[in-house]
Amino acid sequence: METMDLPNSAAGPGTSLINWELAASTAARLAPAGPALSAAEIGAAVADLRVSADRSVPYVHEITGLDAARDLRDSQVLIVDRASWARANTQSFSVLMASTMAALAKKQAAQRPSSTAVSGTVTGAQLGSVLAFLSSKVLGQYDPFAEPASPASPASTAGAESTGAGGGRLLLVAPNILSVERELHVDPADFRLWVCLHEQTHRVQFAAAPWLRHHMLSEIEKLSTLLVGDTEKLTEKVAAAARSLTRNRKERATDTTPSRGGVLDLLQDPEEKAALSHLTAVMSLLEGHANVVMDAVDASIVPSVRTIRQRFNSRGKDRGVLEKFIRNLLGLDAKMRQYSDGARFVRAVVAEAGMQGFNHVWTSADHLPNEQEIHDPIRWVHRMGL
Repeated sequence: METMDLPNSAAGPGTSLINWELAASTAARLAPAGPALSAAEIGAAVADLRVSADRSVPYVHEITGLDAARDLRDSQVLIVDRASWARANTQSFSVLMASTMAALAKKQAAQRPSSTAVSGTVTGAQLGSVLAFLSSKVLGQYDPFAEPASPASPASTAGAESTGAGGGRLLLVAPNILSVERELHVDPADFRLWVCLHEQTHRVQFAAAPWLRHHMLSEIEKLSTLLVGDTEKLTEKVAAAARSLTRNRKERATDTTPSRGGVLDLLQDPEEKAALSHLTAVMSLLEGHANVVMDAVDASIVPSVRTIRQRFNSRGKDRGVLEKFIRNLLGLDAKMRQYSDGARFVRAVVAEAGMQGFNHVWTSADHLPNEQEIHDPIRWVHRMGL
């Protein structure tokens, strides 16, 4: 399985408020062990996942009608373990947060010159702990924010497919895919293709809308600047968040404020809410569209698709109290609602305007639905003149 090297610009402990290298190593150390497999079993699983990733692309093209899926060569496909997934995400976070962290570090260094390295160590360890928890939950991920690997980088030579210079990479987390297919007692070939359909759809989305990567980078940078751009304001917000998290269940039940879940829900003023609302709508669109595609295949392609979906949706019922708390804290259950909300939006628009009408969404940022339209798809249809 592929390994990930951090770019030199992200690894230095003294250059950022987050020590990215420490975050990656902490996650690798704390990540739960995957299923016990022999070298032969690992090799067979990796090869099979590559085949499934290739097989899924024509089906994505057939279902979505997007020409970008005809011969997809825009990015790498990497079969990774949990530690490599975490390392890949520290790379992406370093890209996403680069300008915000640089500005904040400069301000902090001017006020407290000796504190930047210390802060980077603390936050790096904290981020690593979060990534360690998440590393056993993610089946796959299309990462549009990855910096293109150089020819000498292990990320491009450790068995990865070299698929062009478009940037981005598709990560399939082999230990998690194997664990879940065993847990659900489903056909491995069917499950692996089903997962690949979802992740390759994300890859096609960004290939069909080349402007989307820059748009999301800009919006994430705007939100991160609002959230952490003022250290004194951030301290006050974190304190308020801590108090809010201790509210009893009755108070939470009577709170009518729309919740997106996790600590971000507690750290917003109106401007931040507007920025987060836009990103929530975009993520709901992307995740919902991918879910619609993965469930649109019939039994001739994934014979057990209905069984897989039913058992996959029932997994959350068996989570322990601690895991449920952590998921709530991180907003993971809110993310799951994005899948269902977005899928309802896509299905409603396709039913009203057809897949060709829905594909107007990939034309420009102005065609992206807002959060209200995600919950009222006909408003988007009317705005598009469909």
